[in-house]
Amino acid sequence: MHDKISLKEKIGYGLGDAASSMFWKIFSMYLLFFYTDVFGLAPAVVGTMFLITRIWDSCFDPIVGILADRTKSKWGKFRPYLLWVAIPFAVIGVLTFYTPDFDEKGKIIYAYVTYSLMMMIYSLINVPYASLLGVMSSDRKERNTLSSYRMVFAFGGSLLALWLIEPLVNYFGGNLNSKSGWLATIAVFGLITTIFFWACFAFTKERIKPIADEQNNLKEDLKDLLKNKPWWILLGAGIGTLVFNSIRDGAAVYYFKYYVSSSINFDFSFFGTDFHMTPTSIYLVLGQAANIIGVIIATPIANKIGKKKTFFGAMALAAILSLIFYLFGKKDIFLIMSFQVLISICAGCIFPLIWSMYADSADYSEWKQGRRATGLVFSASSMSQKFGWTIGGAGAGWLLGYFGFQANVEQTATAQNGIQLMLSILPAIAAAISVAFIAFYPLSEEKLQIIEQDLSEKRDQNQ
Repeated sequence: MHDKISLKEKIGYGLGDAASSMFWKIFSMYLLFFYTDVFGLAPAVVGTMFLITRIWDSCFDPIVGILADRTKSKWGKFRPYLLWVAIPFAVIGVLTFYTPDFDEKGKIIYAYVTYSLMMMIYSLINVPYASLLGVMSSDRKERNTLSSYRMVFAFGGSLLALWLIEPLVNYFGGNLNSKSGWLATIAVFGLITTIFFWACFAFTKERIKPIADEQNNLKEDLKDLLKNKPWWILLGAGIGTLVFNSIRDGAAVYYFKYYVSSSINFDFSFFGTDFHMTPTSIYLVLGQAANIIGVIIATPIANKIGKKKTFFGAMALAAILSLIFYLFGKKDIFLIMSFQVLISICAGCIFPLIWSMYADSADYSEWKQGRRATGLVFSASSMSQKFGWTIGGAGAGWLLGYFGFQANVEQTATAQNGIQLMLSILPAIAAAISVAFIAFYPLSEEKLQIIEQDLSEKRDQNQ
């Protein structure tokens, strides 16, 4: 259980989140835009759909965690889901971006059904994938390293998706409003994600076994979870962080299409084909590249000053920078891009920390209660993502409707100001909420060292 994790296994683990993050980032950045400007739905309708479907999906995550904890196979508890669900993940993703020729009611029903299925499939593969971190190693520094690899590959996958999404849609369909262009582009990403998930399955290994024999007692698992104070605090902090990101992500495309005046463009070749990169793509790609910088620096900083202090400082700084972002005008392109980089570095620091902290909370529960439910504990991470994404995504749709947004027309001053708020002050509030939660996180590095030593001794005794 203290085996050194090989580079091959670290890369394999990272590929799993590269796959998930491609679709996650496309959904975060473009799905609201797709539904309003391509599919033809009203933003308030989309916001309500996000709320309803994502609340159910958030509740579905613990069910997947419970199921994964009780899965028995020759490949372990969590790895089999990477093998089984990879193809359904890709297929449903493509169907989500298919645009049938229905009337308005039919389109709404189709969007509800396909999006709900997509989020459930996402949970079915991503919750076991997240839980895998808790059973690959018991060493907290190895977990920090695995988390960093995971996040580097996650943001790398997101970077690739955001770099290619608009050029591919334009290549296949001629413009960003092309239905066929979106469908073909998502099919390409579906093929890539399937390969990445299967590579993650092939290269990783489950090592950690619970101290106590599994009793498959759901009631006791839930009771232990409800007593897990660090879990609750991470849930709140995670929701705040995801609201921060999802509001900024959801408004970014609108910010450049309907607010910023810019002639910045970038032409490049990829496999012999010429592509055209818009200001929106440049902004989003810069953000993902900066996220990777944040991921890289998070581990050495956390190893020096602790995860809690690193988390607290990064989100506090993100809140301050987001408030300043509101002051930028339409032509302040350099400042807009520069602050996107700075804010994204701060946001990037958070994700390897919170995944590693969830693993610590699973250890805490086993140390405190004598029982371990890794899948259930880790489903909280996905749950916080979904709740935060629910609030942020639904809020983005409702806010656009509230500010008077109308698709594919020149926006009023009120709508433009509202889009500004969605890139600045509103995310800053969410970041401040995350900071308030993490201030009460009780697992210091000294406490974690004691827990790790106690659990290691108990495991050695049981061997």
